[in-house]
Amino acid sequence: MRKARGNSRHSPSMDPPRLSRIKPNLRLRADLIQAVRNFFRDHDYLEVETPLRIPAPAPETHVDPVASGSWFLQTSPELCMKQLLAAGFSRIFQLCKCFRRRERGSRHLPELTMLEWYYAGGDYRDLMRDCEELICFVARQLGRKNILGYQGKQIRLDPPWTRMTVTKAFARHASLTMEKALAQDCFDEVMVEEIEPQLGVSTPLFLYDYPASRAALARLKPENHRLAERFELYIAGIELCNGFSELTNPVRQRARFEKEQQQRRALNKACGPMPENFLAALGHMPAACGNALGIDRLTMLLADATRIDEVVAFTPEEL
Repeated sequence: MRKARGNSRHSPSMDPPRLSRIKPNLRLRADLIQAVRNFFRDHDYLEVETPLRIPAPAPETHVDPVASGSWFLQTSPELCMKQLLAAGFSRIFQLCKCFRRRERGSRHLPELTMLEWYYAGGDYRDLMRDCEELICFVARQLGRKNILGYQGKQIRLDPPWTRMTVTKAFARHASLTMEKALAQDCFDEVMVEEIEPQLGVSTPLFLYDYPASRAALARLKPENHRLAERFELYIAGIELCNGFSELTNPVRQRARFEKEQQQRRALNKACGPMPENFLAALGHMPAACGNALGIDRLTMLLADATRIDEVVAFTPEEL
């Protein structure tokens, strides 16, 4: 057992009044997580647990893993869960902790709680319908019915929700086209500063068909290989989840990982080993889809909270 430091009753960095103030939010969070479990069990999903500490996370240009000895804390359970799909598990979900370096802000924590689910035979459009059903179910379980009140906005949850391509979102909300943003290497900045605040204001919105360069693990659209079958869900300008039709070709996946590693080196970022076990299993994986949804952010929306600090018991600064 780790020894306590000193004999004070509370850590100097703790804020007991904050904990008392957010107690209703922590109760809401617990009820939300239970509702999520009920939804997936009702839909015949198997809840799984995969290791938090892994030898090789997926190489991603802008996601930095946390080292744990010679291994890493997972940035996502995605690789292990896909290996379960390859082994014949057809419908699986997981609630778990994920870890990412240099992520701290009003909507970001370096240790976050993620819901991920995968199933064989579906695609990203099926996942959009899943999101509608899941969040409406959770809202009903929490007594919210079909209206979500967030920071003075009234957001209707009745499906179907709005769907908009990334190309159209740039045309409608940005100061330049998607193609120019990619060419000028400012795609992410334009998304965050100009587009995201406009999304999901009156009804949730699925932003879909991302450029291929922004979807390292997603299947490309058969009719247009410049785009990938990926979406993100926005409610009140908050990005809530990221889903896609899965790439199942190990040769193409390795090439994409190598490109991500090249981009990391160009930014003077460290590169970990290639996830060889995942790539070996990928050839046995059926056509499938998967989604990652931030539990902390969903709790923020349902608690009408503007900061992620208001829906977690401890922030990094308090430990």
